[in-house]
Order: sequence, then C-alpha cells, then structure tokens
Amino acid sequence: MRAFNYDKIKDQKWDSETLGLIAAIYKEAGKQELYLKQRPDELEKLVDLAKIQSTEASNAIEGIVTTNTRIKQLVAEKTTPRNGNEQEISGYRDVLGLIHESFDAIPLTRNYILQLHKVLYSHMNNPMAGRTKTVQNYISATHPDGHTEILFTPLAPYETPEALDLICEEYNRVIGNMEVEPLIVLPVFIHDFLCIHPFNDGNGRMSRLLTTLLLYRSGFYVGKYVSLEAKIIKNKDLYYDALALSQEGWHEEKDDPLPFIKFLLGTILAAYKDFGDRFSIVEVKRPALEMVRLATQNKIGRFSKQDIRELCPSLSMSSLEGALRKLVASGELKREGDRKNTRYYRLK
Repeated sequence: MRAFNYDKIKDQKWDSETLGLIAAIYKEAGKQELYLKQRPDELEKLVDLAKIQSTEASNAIEGIVTTNTRIKQLVAEKTTPRNGNEQEISGYRDVLGLIHESFDAIPLTRNYILQLHKVLYSHMNNPMAGRTKTVQNYISATHPDGHTEILFTPLAPYETPEALDLICEEYNRVIGNMEVEPLIVLPVFIHDFLCIHPFNDGNGRMSRLLTTLLLYRSGFYVGKYVSLEAKIIKNKDLYYDALALSQEGWHEEKDDPLPFIKFLLGTILAAYKDFGDRFSIVEVKRPALEMVRLATQNKIGRFSKQDIRELCPSLSMSSLEGALRKLVASGELKREGDRKNTRYYRLK
C-alpha cells in the first residue's frame, strides 16, 4: 500500500493561479462574514434552497433522480421516500443536515466517516451501510459503442481500513499543527479518499459531503448558502477530467493532485461569488418587481425561473412569477417555451 504523508505538500511550491484562487477565497469569505452580520434573516432563506440543490445535484451526478416536486418534499418537508432513489436522496438529506447542525462535533476519523455512511443508507436495507468495501471496485467509463474501460483501480478491500485511518491522521496532524494551508490539504484529502474508494457504494456522494464538512470545520461556510454540488454537476466533465489527471501514478506516489486542487478551489470561489451576487439583491429592501428585475440583470443569455429563484429566495413563487409576467409584458424580457422548458432572456 502506498504511504500517506502530507509533509510533501508542506514544502511544495504552488503556482500563481493556485495561490490566486486561495487569496480570492479568503477575500470572499471575509466579505461573507460581514454580509451575514448585516442581513442574517434574509440570508437564512438561502439555506433551505441550498440544501435542496445540494441533495438533488449530488445524487443526480450518480444517476439518482426524482421529480423537482418530490425533491422539495423529501428535503424540505421530510416526507416518506417511495422508492430506492428517494431512499438514497433522503439519506443524503440526513447526512447534510447533520453536517449543517453539528459539523464542529464531527471530527475526521474513520469511525465517524463510517457512521455518516451508515446514515446515508439509513432509509434502505443495505448490509454494507457503515462498512468498508468487501469486493474490489473499479473506476470505469462506458464508451458510446458500449465497451467499458477501467480508468483506475482503487485500493484492495483489505488495505482500505488502514488507508482511511492514515489519511484522517495525516489531515488532522497538518491541520492541527497549522503546517499546511487548509484549502490545499482539503482537496488532497478528498482526492486520496476517492482513490481509496472505501465503500461498495456511495463514494462520490460521501466525498462531496466530506468536502462540505471539512470546509465548515476550517471556517468556510459558503456551502451552507450556495450549493457546491450544484456547481460540480454543471461542470461534471471537468470534475471527472481533473480527478483522472490527478489519479495518474497515485499507487506509485507519483501523482500530481494539482488539477483536482484547482478544480475544487475554482468551485469554492464560484460559490462565494454567487453568494455575493445573491446578497447584492437582498441587501436593500425592494419591491418584488425591482428584486426580480435586478436578478435578471445578473443573467446573460437564456435563464429559467429557477435561476431567478436562487437569487431571490425571500420571494414567494407567486410573487416571482408575477414579477416575471410584468417584465415580459413591459418588453424587458422575452419568454419562450412552456412549463419545464420555459426560458427567458433580456431584451434591454
């Protein structure tokens, strides 16, 4: 089994792009603290929306889907799941809720990771819930002609428990001693976690939940208000490409995690920028029409009602729809399509 020693990243020289991303994230995190003090009640409304989007997107990446209505019912109202997909979605909702409420009481250890995995599958009868894998798994791709290619072979089942212990111990050591920038160590840990691929099922979703947990524990709370998972699914191909590049040579300790580090830092920064846009709309009390008008001015090209809803979480759906109708009637917006396919774009 390869060694896990994070001292090597302590002395590594990082390029200007990586350092620029880190500096920008710290700047945006500082702004967020100020925003939260100014309008805590308005911004609290972003939390419920982010929970729904995070649960929906992270499961959708793995092909676990249901309708928009059911997602809202499962996450916001905690209704009883009706099938296997909804059971998995409910489990993700529960883990995310635990992280939101108790991140400071969830240390990074193998046992805690196993407990979170058990909660992930708590709505279904999965005998492997909360247990590391018992069979060798593979990261593979299915090509258009139907043939499957193995892209990466994770650690064997017998190596997995020790490897999980080691990456947790190394992460806690360098974070506890303040030896390495948290925004560097965090992507390295998530990358190692995905290379170990410790579970028979649920590795991708667990990696995204652990990303949120570790960001919160390091003082970066953007995922509470803007869904990181929704950002990842919009750039799913880049996510998998960065991971594949970073995995090359991993078993021989010749891997370069930089592509994955840059992808994750870029995702975090994009979420912070989104948060800033959303705050600019709620910072001053405005009528619904003005709020929606301002939100549409933040959009280029075609956008959906849901895109505007993200920027105006304090508005009811009826107020938002009414404002959009007025903007269409006044000639400021053009509406095309119907129902789920309805899109708008600005004419002015």
